[in-house]
Amino acid sequence: MSFQTSALLLSWVAILLLALVVAGLVRQVHALAQGAPRQAELGPPPGSAAPAFDRLGPGLLLFLDRDCGVCGEVLDAAGDLGRPLRAIFSGPAPTGLPPGVTVLAGEGEGLFTEYKVPATPFAVVVDEGGRIRASEPVGSTDALRGLLELEGAR
Repeated sequence: MSFQTSALLLSWVAILLLALVVAGLVRQVHALAQGAPRQAELGPPPGSAAPAFDRLGPGLLLFLDRDCGVCGEVLDAAGDLGRPLRAIFSGPAPTGLPPGVTVLAGEGEGLFTEYKVPATPFAVVVDEGGRIRASEPVGSTDALRGLLELEGAR
């Protein structure tokens, strides 16, 4: 077999492999464009009864972790909002928390499970009647303010 024939054969094999790769990528893009099936709701749905309401009462529940970098910022911002605040930690609580914050520590298997918390920081707003007004992850202080403004507008 000559050099030109070998090169031509190798080129066709490379083109065929490239076509298969492109077809696979087109399939993946099409699947992404269709949208993945929605996962289960994060946290309790709005309007449902708040778990352990007799223990927690109404207000803002912040689910936090001591090792979470953003959690401290979100907790500081929430402390400035002037509403009842409960900081719920999956493990031990850090020191130096803002005054006026009710702290519950070691709730990784308790309240975190009952409220279906997928990640921290996670905020839940509970009204006076023991109903969930809003619940969602808050990855920044702006996200927390946005959640509370949206909840206040309802």
